[in-house]
Amino acid sequence: MEHEKTSQSYILAISIVASALILSGVIWVAANGVTSSIYDLKSSLKGLPSGGSAYQGGQPSATQQPSGPVQIDLGNAPLKGSANAKVTIVEFSDFQCPFCRSFYVGTYGQLVKDYVDSGKVKIYFKYFPLSSIHPAAEKSAEAAACANDQGKFWEMHDKIFNEQQKLNPDGNTATYGPEQLKQWAKDIGLDTAKFNQCLDSNAKAQIVQDDFNQGVSVGVSGTPTFYVDGQQLVGAQPFASFKQLIDSELAKS
Repeated sequence: MEHEKTSQSYILAISIVASALILSGVIWVAANGVTSSIYDLKSSLKGLPSGGSAYQGGQPSATQQPSGPVQIDLGNAPLKGSANAKVTIVEFSDFQCPFCRSFYVGTYGQLVKDYVDSGKVKIYFKYFPLSSIHPAAEKSAEAAACANDQGKFWEMHDKIFNEQQKLNPDGNTATYGPEQLKQWAKDIGLDTAKFNQCLDSNAKAQIVQDDFNQGVSVGVSGTPTFYVDGQQLVGAQPFASFKQLIDSELAKS
């Protein structure tokens, strides 16, 4: 009888220890999961304005600042369309952002066909790489700026988005790097020696940073963000959202 009690006590002790070990493991896994989630969140927000985040879809939104339309210094930003077009669109974009690619695939072509090619609208491009969550975004922006030196910004712009669509047609973020950018530059007929030297030397890093800083100063907190004659339009919007704003602006002139 005494032996049976001892065995039961021994088994009970082992059970308690085993349970404690299992519970500790669960707590450790959960804690690490929480830590990982916090790290990912911090990483996603790094480099963005306080409280900002990458656009995650939702209802179209167009807002006009209380003090009037936003004034943006266009400087030497790449221009598509006639400089004399009545309506100006300024796009702040991240080349590796899947929402920016979604705009390119779903809306950009129609916008160019209906409004830019007809001389009614001009589009200026500004770099806004969210480098903490899109590691190729900075180099992609520099690559486009290097291509701009050779008069082929928009060809490189299209190539970067088209190649990502091939890599990830499901709409997720595509993975690539400088070597792919150099190949794409070659594909569109750039002088590769000049392009590669420009890209490797980080010669356009300051231009990209200046655009990013300007975007933050005018209220950009995610990509893509557009300003249609100074009125903010956020996200990968359908063509109808642009049409409504553009037609409204054209009616004023």
